Amino acid sequence: MASPALTFVRRLCWLSPCGTRPTQAVCVPAIHLHMTAATMQVSQKDFQKAQEQLKLLKKDPGNEAKLKLYALFKQATEGPCNAPKPGMLDFVKKAKWDAWSSLGNLSQDDARQKYADLVSSLVSAESASQKKEASPEEGRHDGYETIIVTTKNNITKIMFNRPDRKNAINQQMYREIIRALEEAGKNDSTIAVITGNGDYYSSGNDLNNFTKVQPGDMEKMAKDGALLLKDFVDHFIDFPKPLVAVVNGPAIGICVTVLGLCDLVYASDRATFHSPFSQLGQSPEGCSSYLFPKIMGLAKASEMLLFNKKLTAAEACAQGFVTEVFPDSSFQKEVWARLEAYASLPKNSLAVSKQLLRSMEKEKLHAINSRECEVLTERWLSDECVNAIVSFFQKKSKL
Repeated sequence: MASPALTFVRRLCWLSPCGTRPTQAVCVPAIHLHMTAATMQVSQKDFQKAQEQLKLLKKDPGNEAKLKLYALFKQATEGPCNAPKPGMLDFVKKAKWDAWSSLGNLSQDDARQKYADLVSSLVSAESASQKKEASPEEGRHDGYETIIVTTKNNITKIMFNRPDRKNAINQQMYREIIRALEEAGKNDSTIAVITGNGDYYSSGNDLNNFTKVQPGDMEKMAKDGALLLKDFVDHFIDFPKPLVAVVNGPAIGICVTVLGLCDLVYASDRATFHSPFSQLGQSPEGCSSYLFPKIMGLAKASEMLLFNKKLTAAEACAQGFVTEVFPDSSFQKEVWARLEAYASLPKNSLAVSKQLLRSMEKEKLHAINSRECEVLTERWLSDECVNAIVSFFQKKSKL
């Protein structure tokens, strides 16, 4: 029998304001209001318009936004929370109750206003994202949705492009990065660069990868996820050209661990590096169990990989993990000027030299990657990991 925590992880992806499985738009219950327009700061017409706009969203706004929408809708239509507190084991109802209850005595007028403002911000963010995606860019490769790939001035740039999700990596994005690395390894570019779009470099593995699992499919999810992760890391190990990470903001999880497989790591001074594996009941990946102690020493690596220590850019540089740190105000200008100079160097010479530096350990790195993925498969199926992810979502819903 599945534990209540495991049931919550399986059900969380179905969380919606009306408690039913959502489509891409958020479902909101239709409740008739017995209030006159004169007493409303936001008219009934505007409130209903916001509900209609919400249904037009093409992308799921995420559980955090949906909890806020649910709470504001209930507050706007019924007033302060008047429902009995659900039991501790009813995780979904408890998360929704907490969100509603947290609004306290917020007036219905203010709740309608906040609801309309939140919907407007979601619509605007999606519209801006769509316009940016539609903008033509020189040298842009076709066929990618979660990343932007361009080749210009002998540089292939792979940019994580889910800024609304802090560039969290879902399964589609894993596959697209793999394909982009394959293309970059074969095309005429001299070097490849990985960076992020927006404030974050990447928030790591999208934990919704775990919540979107049907009952009974946990074991298959874990095995398939491990195979995908192994293939992803293998492509970093085998990449034939100089690979540079341009870390424009906070980096978490898998996008930190594979930095050890990059040839250079340039960071903005506002970047941070965090690998909270034990906090999430998981274990190291990306060959970090071998490369981190080798790069920064066992004691410092243990702080990161065992005890979840978050490094600043300056700390990461001092420990040899980051090549150089730049002021955020001049980061892009300084780094890209340097990269363009590197890309003008003889291509074959760079590729051959990289292989000499990396080839001695390739076989060992592949073996380490395989072992790390085996251990992760076990961790993903453990109650400890499930409970840790449940706790993560519960804390997030209260923010």
